[in-house]
Amino acid sequence: MGPVVRPWPALWSLLIGFFMILIDTTIVSVANPAILTGLDTDITSVIWVTSAYLLAYAVPLLVTGRLGDRYGPKNLYLAGLTVFTLASLACGLAGGIELLVAARVVQGLGAALMTPQTMAVITRIFPRDRRGAANGVWGATAGLATLVGPILGGVLVDGFGWEWIFFINVPIGAVAFYFVWRNVPKLATNGHRFDILGVVLSGIGLFLLVFGIQEGENYDWGTIAGPISVWSLIVAGIVMLALFLVWQRVQKGEPLLPLELFRDRNFSLGNAGITTVGFAVTSMSLPLVFYFQTVRGLTPTQSALMLVPMAVVAGVLSPVVGTVTDRVNARSIAVAGLLLLALALVLYWLLLDPVTPIWLLLVPSAVMGFANAGVWGPISNATIRNLPPHSAGAGSGVFNTTRQIGAVLGSAAIAVLMESRLTAELPAAEGGGSSAEFGSGRLPEFLQEGFATAMGQSLLLPAAAAIAGAIVVAFFAKPTP
Repeated sequence: MGPVVRPWPALWSLLIGFFMILIDTTIVSVANPAILTGLDTDITSVIWVTSAYLLAYAVPLLVTGRLGDRYGPKNLYLAGLTVFTLASLACGLAGGIELLVAARVVQGLGAALMTPQTMAVITRIFPRDRRGAANGVWGATAGLATLVGPILGGVLVDGFGWEWIFFINVPIGAVAFYFVWRNVPKLATNGHRFDILGVVLSGIGLFLLVFGIQEGENYDWGTIAGPISVWSLIVAGIVMLALFLVWQRVQKGEPLLPLELFRDRNFSLGNAGITTVGFAVTSMSLPLVFYFQTVRGLTPTQSALMLVPMAVVAGVLSPVVGTVTDRVNARSIAVAGLLLLALALVLYWLLLDPVTPIWLLLVPSAVMGFANAGVWGPISNATIRNLPPHSAGAGSGVFNTTRQIGAVLGSAAIAVLMESRLTAELPAAEGGGSSAEFGSGRLPEFLQEGFATAMGQSLLLPAAAAIAGAIVVAFFAKPTP
């Protein structure tokens, strides 16, 4: 008789580290000015502190999900947690920008090892009629982490210095390691043969695609070096990924990505839906933060606190919504959540001007809390509910990869749109102005109206992505018993 599996202690243990690695996708944004000054570097190099992490995090997810199937999700999670924690220490101790960027790459690789294992464990240790509640908690964690990052970053940078946004991960990582080692069971592994060519094709393809999209704005979507342009990298990445899919279909061995997973209607639709969520949630934060800081004169910490209603409402409701999705069709909840997200962004568009009472801007933030509660858990539950246990790692790897690609697309697209709207709304400024030019301090009063209008218009892009997501998930099939 095997050891007794306690699903909830196992899940809570995994979520400590999962929360930590997701916070690190956003926490650095608040610390960028302090890092720039502290390491005596330039803005382009500082941007790479975040870009390197996101790139190293996104690219290996397909592979690390499959590794969890082969070597066990607990083993992969603990290995990734160890790598991430040690790399966090190296980040805090880095004496130069090159060392910091290198340590962030290692951090991203550790995060990539960990992330697919959380969903894989949910699929394998929770019965199907309880996965909704578990995915609700997972969704609350994912949603809250993106909001807590800037708040925690502001507090740590203001109180202790930028190094502490990394040092704080060391004790958290140690605590997470202990609880995972104690509470997460060793699950049966599958003797998969590893698809080496699939690893190479998917890794190169995702790297070129994500790098091109992520860094396109930094190179004005033009030439990077010699004959190499941003668009050539993106096209090459798409070609490599197409070759990867062809290889997965024709190879005689065991594929890295079992294409039969996509025969499940909800798995296919769920991946498309979570891409729009990643796009919307990532792209909405930049216009809001710029508005709060450059039009309303809030500090980084104060601007992050404007999103507290979203964090509180989502944190309270997500587990409740997760429990409900075990009894009703997740489709209705996910559609409602995405439409509420679009509504909140439209409200921001209507309210963003220099004289709107600050308290009124908390209303759309609260609406987004209801939206987040109805989005993350229901979509993830519907997507992975029907996966067979032996494919849980591969499926969760695909799910998290599409979420990250959506986030990268959103980050790149919103930067382009913001530049365009600033040029249109601030014709009196030299060259129309740019987000980079207006990033420090409050704007002169004569520029505030045009800037606020541009930021509000930019928020219509993530609103459109949320509506597209609602249309996609409206076709979810009813869950089978």
